[in-house]
Parts: sequence; C-alpha cells; structure tokens
Amino acid sequence: MSNSELKQAMGAGTAESNWKSLYKVGGITVLIVFLIPLAEIAISYLPGVERATQRTVTVVDWFNLFQTHWFLGLRNLGFLNLIAVVLLAPTILAIYSAIRRDHEAYTAFGTILFFVGMAVYLGNSRAFPMLSLSGQYASANTDAQRSLLAAAGQTMLAEGQSRAGILLIEFACLVISTVMRQGEAFSKTTAYTGMLGNSLMMVLEIAFMPPHGAGMVIAASGGLSIMTWYFLVGRRLLQMGRL
Repeated sequence: MSNSELKQAMGAGTAESNWKSLYKVGGITVLIVFLIPLAEIAISYLPGVERATQRTVTVVDWFNLFQTHWFLGLRNLGFLNLIAVVLLAPTILAIYSAIRRDHEAYTAFGTILFFVGMAVYLGNSRAFPMLSLSGQYASANTDAQRSLLAAAGQTMLAEGQSRAGILLIEFACLVISTVMRQGEAFSKTTAYTGMLGNSLMMVLEIAFMPPHGAGMVIAASGGLSIMTWYFLVGRRLLQMGRL
C-alpha cells in the first residue's frame, strides 16, 4: 500500500470513528429528551406547584412567582422545552449522518429547517428575560419604574406566545422521519412513529392551541408518539455507535 493510500485509509477510519462518536452523543441526548416530559409531569405533582401556577394571571403575578420560585417561573415559560430543543441538535446531526445517503437533498433540508426552527424558538423565549425583569421590578424604587417594567413584561409575554419555532422543528422532524422510511439505517416502525407524532403535533399547534376537547386527545397521542420516536431513535443511534 502506498503512502497516499495509507493516508486515505487512516483518514477514512478517523472520519468513521468521529461519526460513531456523534451517534453515541446523539443517542444519549435524545434519550435525555425522552425523559423531559416525564420530568414535566413529576414537577406538576410537586406540592404547591399547581397553586403557584394558577396565580400567574397578570405580569406582576409572574414577577412574584420568579421572586419566590425562580425555577418554577422558568419552567412555566418553557425552560425544559428549551433544554430539549438544544439537546436535540446533536441528535439531528447524527440522524443526518445516518440517512444522508438515502436522500441527501431532503435530509439536508430537514436538518437546516430544524436549526432555523431552533433559532426562532430560542429567540422567542421569554423565560430568562422575564427572570431579569422580575429582579429589576423587585429592586425598583418608584411606582413609575415599576409601571414601566410591568409594561415591558406584559409586552414580552405577548410576544413570547408565538410558537412558530416549534412548528418549524416539528415540520423538520416530519421531513427527516419521511426520509428514514426510505432507507435502512432506521426501522420502518421508527420512521412511521416519527411521521405520526410530528404530524399530530403540527395539527395541534395549528388548530388546537391551547389544547381542549379533541385537542387533548391529539396532544396525548402526538406526545406519546413523539416520546416513542425519541426512544427508538436513541436506541438505534447507540447501536450504530457501537457497530
């Protein structure tokens, strides 16, 4: 074997090792995301959480919540969802590596769309800005300052209601799940579970927010499907990382 061939072989081996490392990281992070909805449910049943949440009617109520239970305030404004979206980033990159040969154009489109949706969602989050405003409100010395801060908080809450980023992320995952169905890296069950879950969550975002009646059924079905997809994807990525 010539020196050039040896270098090419070594480079290919290093690249393969890097992809396997990404598979492992992506598998671990998506399994953490799988646990986040369970953490949400567990937090909801903690003593005093429901009562504190019901009190957040006005922006001043939000400020008071942040002052007394800052983590609960962040959580009620989607802090755990922020963590989930960030943790999904290496998973999406790992999936891209695994299925890019099946249909590279659509795989790249879905991956790019995910990161656009992530940027939009993170940019629209009002969790940490509201935490900052609550601190300023608590230290304000005059009614005029408090009124100004309350108005800023009210504007933030109104602007933070946009869920366009989540919708983009769900559409991106729908595209990626569809490409999964065409290849052999993931099972058809994994692909169809992702397609079903993300489709249902898109319907929920468009037509049933906040969820009520039929929306609750769609939310439960879509949520369970998405969690199953996360688990199947995580397990498969870890298997690929060991192969």
